[in-house]
Amino acid sequence: MKNRTKLPNIYLAFLIILMYLPVAVVIAYSFNASRQSSVWGGFSFSWYKELFSDRSLIEALKNSLIIGVLSSGIAGVIGTLGAVGMAKAALKSKGIIEYISTLPIMIPEIILGMVFMAYFSLMKLPFGMVTLVIGHASFCIPYVFMMVKARLAGIDKSLVEAARDLGASETKVFLDITLPLISPAIISGMLLAFAMSLDDVVISIFITGPRTNTLPIKIYTQLKTGVTPKINALCTMMLLCTLVLVVLANFIGRKKPVKD
Repeated sequence: MKNRTKLPNIYLAFLIILMYLPVAVVIAYSFNASRQSSVWGGFSFSWYKELFSDRSLIEALKNSLIIGVLSSGIAGVIGTLGAVGMAKAALKSKGIIEYISTLPIMIPEIILGMVFMAYFSLMKLPFGMVTLVIGHASFCIPYVFMMVKARLAGIDKSLVEAARDLGASETKVFLDITLPLISPAIISGMLLAFAMSLDDVVISIFITGPRTNTLPIKIYTQLKTGVTPKINALCTMMLLCTLVLVVLANFIGRKKPVKD
């Protein structure tokens, strides 16, 4: 019986090692002094110094940060208003509308990228920062929508009813009661949206312009000429930023709404 109870733990440990061993190797070789990623030449921070002196990578990083901030901000506004509106709506097709709202995160990215490319071409929008922000905001909205929707389900409705009985308007109730209670979910959803935007490659390739480069696309194009420890250092930095954002979003999202 004891051996049987250990099997799930052994299986879980095997899966974790299988999933995260390549990540650990990338992090380790980002401190490699050798120019060849496959040969260990000693411990060094030289590739991190070279990384921050690469102007093209810094420019790509700036573009990714701008796109991430703008798209997550737009997604935060639209996702929040959509979740609040759906919570108040009494429609027979409410479930279908909510399902359609989450489709962007279920559709394969390559299909979504092709759809965006065709749509922006029909709209005659110049491919670049504008199309990237619109595209990223579109697939980031469901993250905020689902987080806020779940948060609204846990709020005590008597708080809103009491405010209305005291004469507060709909706007006053939303700003003074609903918004402060759902703000952790909004922030959490926006952080997740920012992380997803910062990490996107497939959709960005379809809707970017010749003069606009994002960090993931820059890394992807450099992989074709060979992986250097500088790329490993960059991936390590991106992994660290993404991990911090996900942990922060999870921490904020776990805060329980006030019920009395």
